[in-house]
Amino acid sequence: MELFQRAKSIRLRSHHDKYLLADEDEEHVCQERNGSTKRARWTVEFVEDHPVIRLKSCYGKYLTASNEPFLLGMTGCKVLQTVPRRLDSSVEWEPIRDGMQVKLKTRYGNFLRANGGLPPWRNSVTHDIPHRHHDWVLWDVDVVEIRAVEPSSAEPENFSAASSSESFSRLSKQESSSSYSGSPLKSEGRSIHYLIANDSGDVEDSSEYTFRFKGTSVQELTEKLMEETELSDIIVCSRNPLNGNLYPLRLQLPPNNTAMHVVVVPSSSKLAQSFPKPQNLP
Repeated sequence: MELFQRAKSIRLRSHHDKYLLADEDEEHVCQERNGSTKRARWTVEFVEDHPVIRLKSCYGKYLTASNEPFLLGMTGCKVLQTVPRRLDSSVEWEPIRDGMQVKLKTRYGNFLRANGGLPPWRNSVTHDIPHRHHDWVLWDVDVVEIRAVEPSSAEPENFSAASSSESFSRLSKQESSSSYSGSPLKSEGRSIHYLIANDSGDVEDSSEYTFRFKGTSVQELTEKLMEETELSDIIVCSRNPLNGNLYPLRLQLPPNNTAMHVVVVPSSSKLAQSFPKPQNLP
């Protein structure tokens, strides 16, 4: 709870480097990379005598752990924006520190989870108990606005010093709404644009996805794409600009964080079987 003691509003950034956003339909929530929008701001409310918080969106609705399954037959349930008649446990989240980050637990033991992979999971937010991808329930907390302290109230000892030393809180000076909405986020790494080939090697160019990548090797890129796509064994390919044929990436990535366009080919596909096997160096 020390993370939120002086926080009036926050942003939550997921393991996928995306922010928890209130959807414009004022009902759902999602993940997006644009953290400068007002929809990424969540107002913090405290529950008296309980170590839990409520998070209110820019639309005045609460982050709510619903009982509605995200997909039939799956364990995850939808996380919504609601205005319940009575503020009950569905809008209460218990912050649990995990190293430099935080997990948000419901009263019934589920965790706020930022999903990755292919649609419909991509950019969705659910609550459940993960059996895989444990990092997906970890969130970085950015304090956007500091709560004013009444002169008569006792301020926690050495709060400023302690907070500045904790990188997970990213406690900074209070930002005005105008500068907050207009300031660009610092760009890190390179943009990876990728398509996924089917078993025959066909690719739908309309289904391109993008993420930021901070690694430096083909192996790191392969592992990141396996995480993004939830495919267990893949070959990362580039397209020959002359004939359009795909060829596996074997060497280094382009220098200077140049953006890349790649195609993910499942290793079990017919196309992957047609690739020449890499030769072992003596």
